[in-house]
Amino acid sequence: MREIETKILPVLEMSCAVCAGNVESTVQALPGVEKAAVNFAANTLTVTYHPTVITLQAMQAAVQAAGYDLIVEAEDPVAMQEEMAREHYRVLKRNTIGAWVLSIPLALLGMVFMHMPFGNWIMMALALAIMVFFGRSFYVSGVRHALKGKANMDTLVALSTSIAFLFSLFNTLCPGFWLDKGLEPHVYYEASGVIIAFVLLGKLMEERAKNSTSSAIKGLMGLQPKTARLVTDGKEEEVPISTLQVGNVVSVRPGEKIPVDGTLLQGNSSVDESMLSGEPIPVEKVAGDRVLAGTINQKGAFTMEATGVGNTTVLAQIVQMVQAAQGSKAPVQRIVDKISGIFVPVVVLLSLITFVCWLVIGGEGYFSYALLSAVSVLVIACPCALGLATPTALMVGMGKGAERHILIKDAFALENLCKIDTVVMDKTGTLTEGIPVVTDSYWISEDNTRYLDILYTAEQKSEHPLAFAIIRWLDDSGAKVCDTDNFESLTGRGVRIQVEGVTYWVGSQGLLEIFQANVPEKVRKQIEKWQEEGQSVVFYGQDATLLAVLAISDRIKPTSAAAVKELKKQGIEVHLLTGDGVRTAERVAATLGIDYYKAEVMPNDKEAYIVSLQQQGKKVAMVGDGINDSQALARADVSIAMGKGTDIAMDVAMVTLITSDLLLLPEAIRLSKQTVRLIYQNLFWAFIYNVIGIPLAAGVLFPVNGLLLNPMLASAAMAFSSVSVVLNSLRLKFMK
Repeated sequence: MREIETKILPVLEMSCAVCAGNVESTVQALPGVEKAAVNFAANTLTVTYHPTVITLQAMQAAVQAAGYDLIVEAEDPVAMQEEMAREHYRVLKRNTIGAWVLSIPLALLGMVFMHMPFGNWIMMALALAIMVFFGRSFYVSGVRHALKGKANMDTLVALSTSIAFLFSLFNTLCPGFWLDKGLEPHVYYEASGVIIAFVLLGKLMEERAKNSTSSAIKGLMGLQPKTARLVTDGKEEEVPISTLQVGNVVSVRPGEKIPVDGTLLQGNSSVDESMLSGEPIPVEKVAGDRVLAGTINQKGAFTMEATGVGNTTVLAQIVQMVQAAQGSKAPVQRIVDKISGIFVPVVVLLSLITFVCWLVIGGEGYFSYALLSAVSVLVIACPCALGLATPTALMVGMGKGAERHILIKDAFALENLCKIDTVVMDKTGTLTEGIPVVTDSYWISEDNTRYLDILYTAEQKSEHPLAFAIIRWLDDSGAKVCDTDNFESLTGRGVRIQVEGVTYWVGSQGLLEIFQANVPEKVRKQIEKWQEEGQSVVFYGQDATLLAVLAISDRIKPTSAAAVKELKKQGIEVHLLTGDGVRTAERVAATLGIDYYKAEVMPNDKEAYIVSLQQQGKKVAMVGDGINDSQALARADVSIAMGKGTDIAMDVAMVTLITSDLLLLPEAIRLSKQTVRLIYQNLFWAFIYNVIGIPLAAGVLFPVNGLLLNPMLASAAMAFSSVSVVLNSLRLKFMK
């Protein structure tokens, strides 16, 4: 068992942001737990713990004791959570409809037909039915938390409606108490009933909106089929995907989704990998090629051996990364958590102060006003708007990033990406394709068909990295392998081959001296031009005769120039670092319009370069794709890996661009800016709402213009505040 593990667990029974804080503090306090973070918007707990010290079952027991629950023992916990969420939504919808059916006549009786015979008794019956049958969960949760010395949003609802109902009940049973004092015995049954109806409606709208914020995750999870066709002893059997193991043989028919990661055994086909790679053209697959879960088989049928199942598939790892990112907390959220933790006790205290102030200023005659104002303060205050402000925006932002092939590991990366003013890029595999290709050739001999076969044969036997570029180039020419008499590798220079007693050679400029071959003036000028452009030159000859020269280079990606231009337009400085020579660095920098570059750098030089920029006060993002970039990636303020790079680069990086298209980088920065702007908008309105709403509810304007906020309107405002925050976050889905 590993020393430390991180799990994402679904949480049940949370009703507000304060509940999320209670679950988080409960788990964080357990021995063996390193870190716990609850995402109220996603209803998940991300916990890092020592499995040798504490088990998931022990965490579940502690959370249950606090009045909530975790899903830890389930074959598919996410599916189970979704099923329970659907059931919760169904019950919530039923309760909301029921509460409103009774609240409408209750409000009419309380506000229009106040003097109807037995009106108070009818209103009492309607309010009691709403509280007992449709709002029962508020009281159960409120009492449960009170017994543990804690409070949440349900506490405020339970307190406010109970006070309004009990005061009204007293006035119904003992009206003479107030009449003897010359005061009217008012009842507020309609307030207690309509408050519950409004709060339930707000929760229903909130749940519906919250489900929309996680649609990206659901879309990713929906890519994987539920069943697979297992091949055993030549027979096919359809089985649940959860039963597959590494080494199983699976059959895939035309048009089907590939169920697990694996290697083709028999057959061939083309596979649409666009949902993972972003590349629109289907990829040809033959025996021995790798295929990935969730991608779509086109025309051919094939069998494959499973190499990655369950949580080990590439698709599952992407889903886990996005889930973990959505569950992480932005630095600004920690401030909000502290406020939410003390929010309910502070609101109860403000409600009591409001009540006392009214009585002190107005005396016994203002008792009704005091009570109404105290109830309004309890109802209008809403920690949910604060609690939802950051996570909903993050979930939508990271979900949209995942849909656009931008994987963001955590909230810290998303919040800091918009602060970047300098981007440092590796060359190979980042700005360039990372694969050398033959870009040009100059043949001195006109009849070169036979020479192509000999060159093809020589490079097939060579182990030099540039040999693969020449082989790929010759594959399209129809060249074929011929018989050889002898083959010799000339270390550091190239290869020598004998065909039918004639010696041929391929390699660097050093071979010209060995074989004393002359270079014609026209060819020399062409070679100089290629070398000035930073291209590698390969010489091919027969005995003392030069037959051809080839230019090979690592081609710049088609989108690199546009990406650099877009970054500059955003006011970001772009730097190029490469281990290649100065000429190559100059050529790439000039082609792409990069003003700052450094050539012939080692991995530790890249890290030192990042540090020097940071010492100048710059916020630096590093973009790379190889093991040699990992030091610099770890040092940068934000690290970005290309999706087709090495695993270690992607492990270190905070952001991964899955398609290796650099245009995703300025897009990721724009997404970060939009998301952070939404977070601050949400927080501003959530704070302003409470700053303005609570004094209004307390009756601060009553001495000026006689305005006193009705508790029913206060409950409507409270419900709207949470929904408006979530809806504002959802705007990000439709932004460009």
